[in-house]
Amino acid sequence: MHIITKGVLAACVLAGTALPAVGEDIYFTLINDTYRSLHYFYAAPSVDSYWGEDLLAGGHTLAAGYQGTVTIADRSTECLYDFKFVMQDGSETVAKQIDICSLGSYTIHD
Repeated sequence: MHIITKGVLAACVLAGTALPAVGEDIYFTLINDTYRSLHYFYAAPSVDSYWGEDLLAGGHTLAAGYQGTVTIADRSTECLYDFKFVMQDGSETVAKQIDICSLGSYTIHD
């Protein structure tokens, strides 16, 4: 399993979700400010009921205390997204209606 280290670009691409303008990609920094590794990260427009693919695809994780860059590139016009985080211990957290159009970073807390 690969670990995304501090300062390393973690290009996480999600197909089938929403963006501010057709063809425009959204980038933001995801910061893991917990004591556990993030093993799965899902993002979907708040209007959808399907999470889609894991954005940390390929066996990647985001270690506790580290950060990576997330790319959402799905050619949609939605700005409000729900995030689902699954940690190494299997615990899940859902954050609802995050405005990715104005998001520079998002921090996961315990």
